[in-house]
Amino acid sequence: MGLGEIVAIKAESARLADVVQANPMGLTVPSCPGWTMGDLALHLGRVQRFWAKNVEGENPSQPWRGEPPAPSSDEQLADWLRDGTDLLCGQLEKVPDSTPCWTWWGEPRTVGAVGRHQVQEASVHRWDAQSAAHVPEPIKTAVAVDGVSEFLEVVDRGATGRPGRVDLVAVDTGRKWALGSGSGPPVTARATASDLVLLLYGRVNSGHVEIEGDRGRFDAFFRAGES
Repeated sequence: MGLGEIVAIKAESARLADVVQANPMGLTVPSCPGWTMGDLALHLGRVQRFWAKNVEGENPSQPWRGEPPAPSSDEQLADWLRDGTDLLCGQLEKVPDSTPCWTWWGEPRTVGAVGRHQVQEASVHRWDAQSAAHVPEPIKTAVAVDGVSEFLEVVDRGATGRPGRVDLVAVDTGRKWALGSGSGPPVTARATASDLVLLLYGRVNSGHVEIEGDRGRFDAFFRAGES
């Protein structure tokens, strides 16, 4: 696994754990409807342990089917979260990116693909935790740029060929993603790379970015990917 991805997972997860430690577990997380800070911490801790086991198993045909252990108390939740990050990153450090591994998205079923997605998992959930407690810091630009690409390559693969035309433009880097098919001018969303990836993951809506064209058509384009 590339050092950059592991560093990012460790850094973002540590920041989330710090927020968890400093705030009540019952604090509502607005960007994750129905979740509290405790729910968010349990989710990421279980996710990281789950993927650590999948990486360890090197079995691309089926997922690990165990049950990750939970912390015995809320007071232990932050340290339990840190331990899960250590387990995941420790496994990612042991094997090459090309090592086979089960994935929910299908191909590529590799450790490298898992590590890449876990950067986004940790980064977006760190933003969730910070947004519940105080003003969140943006997702780092390089992470966010890859997050937009990874979302379109893995989470919403159909966007590249969906009817209609939409362009995403990161104003802080100049990077552009041209989506959809058909003729006519595209609807263009301009924002920082951080806001674009947060938009794709449903953490902010299109009202938070600059839209050139029909905002309703833009929203409908991505709603089509949810059906």
